[in-house]
Amino acid sequence: MILLLDAANTLIHKPSFARKFLSVLESHSITVDSDRFAYHHKLLSEAIEFPDKTSKAFYSEFNSMLLYSLGIIPGTELLDEIFTTCSYLPWEAFDDVMELKNWPGQISVLSNFHSGLTEILNECVPSVFSSMIISEKSTYRKPDPRFYQEAIEKLSCKPEDIIYIGDSPKLDLHPAQMVGMNAWLIDRTNFYPASDRRISSFAEILSLAGR
Repeated sequence: MILLLDAANTLIHKPSFARKFLSVLESHSITVDSDRFAYHHKLLSEAIEFPDKTSKAFYSEFNSMLLYSLGIIPGTELLDEIFTTCSYLPWEAFDDVMELKNWPGQISVLSNFHSGLTEILNECVPSVFSSMIISEKSTYRKPDPRFYQEAIEKLSCKPEDIIYIGDSPKLDLHPAQMVGMNAWLIDRTNFYPASDRRISSFAEILSLAGR
């Protein structure tokens, strides 16, 4: 059984991002509840397509929409300060990624990301992954099922022999199921309680082999 994983917000994240974003708002005398901020950011991230390589123009648009959703007018000064403060923050592995060492088989990555992902994961989660399939190096990207089909071909296995885990219903769960993978959401904050295809931690991965 092969374990195939998404990268951003599944394996790695930027834990200081929300705190820094909210600190910029506070410096402008704007207070936003951290849980409300996380909810709005997650919803918008599901709706907006992220490019493999982001830019200031992309984040200005994304952050404008995020601020509007919170009832805040996104002025140029505020957007520039958010970009300066929150861009290029370091990636870190989630605490439960250490549980991957218990997986008895092959572990690979399938991600919408630029080619620098290899270096990032090697720093954050060393000596774990046998292969990485990255959208910048492919003709396809999530949620195109052909990207998942490419992974099946590169891994040389049947789709039902792949347990796929990601954090997005749209980008991960649905297309992976479409090609026949045993797909699951990792939902550490119980954002998708209605889903019957969710785990709350990588500590549950061993139990998935029989499901």
